[in-house]
Parts: sequence; structure tokens; C-alpha cells
Amino acid sequence: MTFPSLKSLFWAVVLTTFAGAARAETILFVGNSFTFGATSPVLRYRPEQVTDLNKEGIGGVPAIFKVLTFQAGLDYQVSLETSPGKNFDWHLANRLPLIDRPWDVVILQGQSTLDLERPGDPTRIIEYGRQLSDVLARRNPSARIYFQSTWSRADLTYAKPSPWKGKPIAAMARDVRAGYDRARAVSPAVRGVLPVGEAWTRAMDAGVADPNPYDGVTFGQVDLWGWDQYHASAAGYYLSALVTFGAVTGRDPRSFGEREVAAYELGLSPAQATGLQQAAYEQLKADGLLPEPLGTQGR
Repeated sequence: MTFPSLKSLFWAVVLTTFAGAARAETILFVGNSFTFGATSPVLRYRPEQVTDLNKEGIGGVPAIFKVLTFQAGLDYQVSLETSPGKNFDWHLANRLPLIDRPWDVVILQGQSTLDLERPGDPTRIIEYGRQLSDVLARRNPSARIYFQSTWSRADLTYAKPSPWKGKPIAAMARDVRAGYDRARAVSPAVRGVLPVGEAWTRAMDAGVADPNPYDGVTFGQVDLWGWDQYHASAAGYYLSALVTFGAVTGRDPRSFGEREVAAYELGLSPAQATGLQQAAYEQLKADGLLPEPLGTQGR
């Protein structure tokens, strides 16, 4: 089996661009290590494809998103502003001159436990998510702004003291999502919540991903966590990018199939790639974020 390179897709994208003659959309990713790809090769994946506003040479999930959109014949100028362990208040206080621009699309990802000092408490996400989204919307009232709800951490479910220790693996992702839903309810500029954590849970429920890396990874399943059982593996970040791709573009992530370039370059098998694409699709449909059925895109 052979896989297409980005170069082999160049002329198809050129033809699409000339046919549509449309301006490239701008998209900004604001987040922390869950966005920039810590503990995986995603951290330095294709940094030349995106603009790292902090000039740290990061590709991360934004670079996977860029590769996905390129293959789909879409033109996005992708930028990112990330810093490890940070929440929305930090970006407001320290990076506003970099990000206060009229973006077309913005993805906002906060602290993995909602609040580093008070795990599970959404108060800070609610307050500063509203402030940050309001600032960005003032620059472009038509901007499509999304919160990104992240995944259950295996370390806090199986090993370390936390509000989620001993609970089912789905519990933390569900609680984090509830916090972001509350933040969205008071943030009129925010269009929706990207259900990345719930897509992880769906992949586990479907047998695509192993739910507990501490007891070994079942043959034929993928481990979505990195070596610290906290951050993601390449597979976990790939699933995150698929959810973002589907929600932002309205395209079905299953349309890529087993020959998808980023999955191949990141070392995922064809079966892993299609399994994760299916999980992303099902979660997007469940959240009403994917209006177009497979095969109708671009008609």
C-alpha cells in the first residue's frame, strides 16, 4: 500500500484554490501542552506548516489540522499560541498583544483539570473563558470561537489522588465537558464546545483504544496517552485534530480513510487511523457538529 505525500496533493489544491478564488481563512489555537503535543512526536510535527506566535518551533495539533485541511482542498492559515500548564487567565495577562487580532476561527483550550489549584472547579474557566472570547470577538464579531473540552487523564483516574481517582475513565472527560458547557453558557461569543475528551471515551467504548494503560495495552487497541499517562500519544493528538477538523470545516473525518497522510507520518496503522476517524465522526454527529453526511462534501 502506498500513501500520498503532501507534494503529490499540490496540484489538486492549486486547482481547488483557483476554482474557488477564496481568501484563506485564519485560525488560531490557544492552549497549553494538550495543544502543542507534549510527550509525542506531534510537538515538532511539520512546524513549517503553521505560525507559532511564540516562535518556539512547535507544530502540534495545529499542524495536524493544517495537513488535514490541505488534503481536503481547504486553505487555512494556521497559528498557535501555547504555553505549558497555563489557563485562559495567563494568556489574557501575558499574550494578548500576540493574539488580539481579527481571526476567522479560534480554538481555546484551558487547563486539563479546569483549575490547577482546585481540580474540577470550573470557576476560572467560566470567568476567563468569557473574557478571552469577548476580547477576540471585539476584533472580529463574525469569528467562530470554540472551547475545546479535553480528555480523562489516566494518571488521575488510576494512580494519583484526585476528584476522579477510582471512578470510571469516562468521568473526568464528562466533568470537564460540563465545566466548558457552563463557560459557554455565559460566553455569547463562543459558538460551541469541541468534544475531544468524549471522542476519546467513544474510541475506548468502541474497542479502538485501551481504557487503562496501567494494566497493559490490549492487542489491536491503541494507547491514547503518552508515557506519563497524562498527555496524549500521537494517536490521542490525532483524534483531537480530527474532532477539530470536523467541527470547524463541517467535513466528515471518515472521508480521509486509511491513506490519510498525517496518520501515516505519525506512525499510526491504517486500522488505527480509520478507527479514530470513526470515533471522531460519531462524537461530532452526537454533538450536532457535523451536518454533512459522508459523500456530500463540496457539492
